[in-house]
Amino acid sequence: MDEKERMQELISLLQAASKAYYAEDREIMSNYEYDRLYDELSLLEERTGTVLAGSPTETVGYAAVDELPKERHERPMLSLGKTKSRQELAAWLGDQEGLLSWKLDGLTIVLTYREGRLFKAVTRGNGEVGEVITNNARTFLNLPLRIPFQGELILRGEAVINYEDFKRINEKIADVDARYKNPRNLCSGSVRQLNSQITAERSVRFFAFFLVQAQDMSFDNSREKQFLFLKEQGFDVVEYKRVSAQNVEEAVAGFEAAIGDFPVPSDGLVLMLDDIAYGDSLGATAKFPRNAIAFKWADEVADTTLLQVEWSASRTGLINPVAVFEPVELEGTTVSRASIHNVSIVKGLKLGIGDRITVYKANMIIPQIAENLTKSGTLPIPDVCPVCGQPTQIRRENDTETLVCPNPDCDAKKLKSFSLFVSRDAMNIDGLSEMTLEKFLGRGFLHTYADLFHLDRYRDEIVEMEGFGEKSYQNLQNSLERARHTTLARLLYSLGIPNIGASNARMICRAYQNDLDKMLSAPAEELSAIDGVGPVIAGTFHEFWEKEKNREALALLLDEVTVETEKPGMDGQPLAGLSFVVTGSLEHFENRNVLKERIESLGGKVTGSVTGKTTCLINNDSTSGSTKNKKAKELGVEILTEGQFMERYLEAGGEKNAD
Repeated sequence: MDEKERMQELISLLQAASKAYYAEDREIMSNYEYDRLYDELSLLEERTGTVLAGSPTETVGYAAVDELPKERHERPMLSLGKTKSRQELAAWLGDQEGLLSWKLDGLTIVLTYREGRLFKAVTRGNGEVGEVITNNARTFLNLPLRIPFQGELILRGEAVINYEDFKRINEKIADVDARYKNPRNLCSGSVRQLNSQITAERSVRFFAFFLVQAQDMSFDNSREKQFLFLKEQGFDVVEYKRVSAQNVEEAVAGFEAAIGDFPVPSDGLVLMLDDIAYGDSLGATAKFPRNAIAFKWADEVADTTLLQVEWSASRTGLINPVAVFEPVELEGTTVSRASIHNVSIVKGLKLGIGDRITVYKANMIIPQIAENLTKSGTLPIPDVCPVCGQPTQIRRENDTETLVCPNPDCDAKKLKSFSLFVSRDAMNIDGLSEMTLEKFLGRGFLHTYADLFHLDRYRDEIVEMEGFGEKSYQNLQNSLERARHTTLARLLYSLGIPNIGASNARMICRAYQNDLDKMLSAPAEELSAIDGVGPVIAGTFHEFWEKEKNREALALLLDEVTVETEKPGMDGQPLAGLSFVVTGSLEHFENRNVLKERIESLGGKVTGSVTGKTTCLINNDSTSGSTKNKKAKELGVEILTEGQFMERYLEAGGEKNAD
């Protein structure tokens, strides 16, 4: 075991011991043993000059930001030219030698180190401009935060999540449709989080693949020596082999044999010239540098039989065809469905039920039909919408034909309204992602909100839906049962009344003391007199209830739910007339919306920006350089931690238990 491997092992042991002691109230090693391992790690860090992320010797606090700042790269990051021919790789090398390495499938990051410390991390973005994610990069599992080299160092690498961690994270998500589709999507979302604590929980790793600059260093004109230098600094470098035209095909075969057990997602290989000067002299095209080329694996293709085509209506009016075929094994998984995208492709493939087709996974991920061997051309195009039964239309745009439902009242187009209804601040129904709702709407399960409470009618169909199953169905039913007990403010907000947000709904309910009949019959003038409502909100609220279909939808819901009375503050409205802004991560409350709801239940207001009228800014990191902190300091607005705010305002309002 080399020194870096030992350091990683020590960090894992010490982290596990700390978690057990502080978070789980148990000991897995004595204080003596902990101190011994800690001292060993400290000595290794001192000897190597490297400190890895997660080391207990380097305390890294988590940080939250309102947005990720953008930054232009000093050098544009071009894509690579591609080939699927092994012979072409040999021809491309000619008499040169190169480095053949994995092409990892994650998110490309540019790192800058100054005086031996991580100074900046920026995503690739569009190649010209990326997002600054320095705080998040500090949480990558294997990234050195301190390195021996003291000059400015700039390098590129790939942030990835391996298959094992991808599976572990996905298994924690009960709603199958809400799970991440592949490790790359999970990695991209994890690296670009606004709260670095979330990134830390995702087990992101970094592999260096290109040295941009190392101040005053010479590498004898060799890319391989640059790789070796990066390894000396503590970086994990992408696995590579030195090749020539004579052995590159053999090397590709070696990588191909290893891909089945390779723990990190890869979508091919990269071949880079070892001779730096020669590679740079080749320049670049408008799109690609000429010193490297990507090799893409040839797609694995399987023969199967088309069993049916499902036509599913979407919120945009498009009716999308999906092929269902006899299951086949592709790239290590069983595949039985593939999107056909549009009518033009259906016609181009000349599909018919029972046809023999070949299928593959584009980029080893997305199932597609490659070819129709039978070409019967007998598949009918639906002339009515599968949801509303109204006539369909075929529309042509840029030589592409699509099938659409022109009915503006088609239930399949209600996705956004149903998404709001089930959201956390509304009815808070878990297990209903937009993708799941779209499937339910597309199959005609849902017409009114009340239909959600009768999904048991479609139990057999739901448990057979791809990726759903009995457990997910039961979790959904449990969540629906919990949602049957709600507050009037949540119920009103869930209906999607124009201009009525969660806080407006609470204001109106408080003003009328939760008397629904009074609210529904209130004239706009009376509503507009409520503090924080005004004429525009009052007008849309009043107009909404003038429509009989909206009253009918509410009546159906009231047959399904029990409206619970919210408890007012012990002293009435102790925060009346006070205005607050909440930013950053919270410790006592589940999220900002929960705190916002508590403040508003006591008569206070929560706004999105700091002004001279703001009572205080609630931020657990009072020293951060966030825009809100700076504005509060400029205006002389007090900044309170969550605990200070609770002690001063919530306990004063009779709210002793913030959790």
